[in-house]
Amino acid sequence: MRIGVLKEPPAETRVSLLPEHIAALKKWNVDVCIERGAGEQAFAADGKYTEAGATVCSRQEVLQSSDIVLSIQLPASAELSALSSKVLLGVYQPLFQAAQMKELAEKGLTIFSMDMLPRTTRAQSMDVLSSQANIAGYKAVLEAANLFPKYFPMFMTAAGSIPPAKMLILGAGVAGLQAIATSRRLGAVVEVFDTRPAVKEEVMSLGAKFIEVEGAADASKAGGYAVEQSEEFMKRQKAKIAESVAKADIVITTAQIPGRKAPILITTDMLNSMKNGSVIIDLAAATGGNTEQTKNNETVHYNGVRIVGNSGLASTMPSDASKLYGKNILNFLQLVITKEGQLNLNFDDDLVLGTCITDKQQVIHNRVKELIN
Repeated sequence: MRIGVLKEPPAETRVSLLPEHIAALKKWNVDVCIERGAGEQAFAADGKYTEAGATVCSRQEVLQSSDIVLSIQLPASAELSALSSKVLLGVYQPLFQAAQMKELAEKGLTIFSMDMLPRTTRAQSMDVLSSQANIAGYKAVLEAANLFPKYFPMFMTAAGSIPPAKMLILGAGVAGLQAIATSRRLGAVVEVFDTRPAVKEEVMSLGAKFIEVEGAADASKAGGYAVEQSEEFMKRQKAKIAESVAKADIVITTAQIPGRKAPILITTDMLNSMKNGSVIIDLAAATGGNTEQTKNNETVHYNGVRIVGNSGLASTMPSDASKLYGKNILNFLQLVITKEGQLNLNFDDDLVLGTCITDKQQVIHNRVKELIN
């Protein structure tokens, strides 16, 4: 069997596998074909792949000769037609691309989307969303520090005292927790809001203050994700957030609901209450953003506040991001490749079934099917 790795579009600096991942696949009797230049932006030269035992090929050869094609982003539509009867594995946001998933199913592609992996204990080693969100939370704080026109830590100097920066983090998932840890290392005072009371202990253990709002909907069965809340809760939440936003120098927002537009947590009125020079890093920009002024992949200047809409911060650390992503992929591939190096799509395995979007010319993922029927 052969696994092919495609070079990503210019804006995507990561690569699905690094040379260090090739050895494991060779042990499974799997050949690996890497598109020429696929790892360049992640600082992995073609020669390193060759030394590891992979074959460096043209894009056309990767598409035609591979049984499984690895591509973080979906390839171009014209190329997808050439992948009939092949397996495609990446991060494709099928809940937002349901119509396209149906078209690809009709072309005979078997598609696995790693962002749909069930959030269970057994899946943790394959969880690409968590591994990449960790990087995003770290980089969000560094991005904010670069843009913020003041110090993060408190300073006592002969010329006077500098107070520490006040940071508000909305969402205490993987990205939010890493943002807390990083901002505390830099000396900021941190407040955190999350609709899940269960994360309070983690937040406080990192040295941040947890903002509590009573009456949150139970999120214990949502696989670690946020859930939609009642109108009454939203009103109380809005008031609490407005109070904290007005005091904050920096806000990092991470709130997303799978398959839905990101919730608006910071209204224009709240933005108007913020201090000049304040910075917002919106990690939910790709799904609409958590502020009313967010624009994806843009920095908006609004009333003295800079709003950075960036859902792709993991790509700004392509080496480590690719290292972690590739390890996630290797762990998942063990579920669909036998010890003899043969493809085995075992749909009795909940992780395999939960990640598979299309197979045998049909959309088989229940949540995606609901969106197209």
